Amino acid sequence: MRTVAAEFDSGDRTCFGHPECMKKSKLEVSPYLHSDRLTIECAITICTEAPKSFAEVPLPPSDITDHLRKLWQRKEGSDVTFEVQGEAFPAHKIVLAMRSPVFKEELYGALRENDMGCVIIGDMQPLVFEALLHFIYTDSLPTMDDLYQYQDEYKEIIGHLLVAADRYAMERLKIICESILCKNIDVKTVVTTLVLADQHHYNKLTDACIEFIASLGKVDDIIASHGYAELKRTCPLALLELWKKATRLYMI
Repeated sequence: MRTVAAEFDSGDRTCFGHPECMKKSKLEVSPYLHSDRLTIECAITICTEAPKSFAEVPLPPSDITDHLRKLWQRKEGSDVTFEVQGEAFPAHKIVLAMRSPVFKEELYGALRENDMGCVIIGDMQPLVFEALLHFIYTDSLPTMDDLYQYQDEYKEIIGHLLVAADRYAMERLKIICESILCKNIDVKTVVTTLVLADQHHYNKLTDACIEFIASLGKVDDIIASHGYAELKRTCPLALLELWKKATRLYMI
């Protein structure tokens, strides 16, 4: 038996047979031919992956947010300043436009003002705007210590930040803030949170507040709370839904 090793490449080249071929006349007189029959046995090995000829280099984690954070903190190359209640916040137009379609329109769109060196932001606290910039540059929220020391104050800032995220069409930030508020509903702040949610059409937060109030079994305490009059005046539909759910729970 004659054994011949052959390697075929599946790349750009197309291989047919083997360079060591036997002529027909030689085959006819060879011992490989029996009764005009030739038996060929093939052993094929298929390699699905190319052999590794070099050591793998570990890939470090992405550090783009670290660079953006430093860019913001050091104010390097800032080309716009926002004034919020007398406090100045330098920033970079291209970063803001990249993160918010509203900022993009205000800074680069047809409605932009000729002199965009300083932009005055109304109806927002400086701490909230700073938290907004923090998220724009780092894709994360500041720590509770950076916002406020106490939980109630933190939730209040998150509520304002939710409104700011809605104002600047930052969907990811909206979802994060709404999720935080849904997880931190309590008797003390549930009514004011419901007013906020209903006025700005945050449906998940509205439903969470209504479910929380209806499940308390202490509706009288809610009626006596500071924010109930505001809820009754500004959010009649939410109040109606609240009473419907509370009634169903009492009937069970």
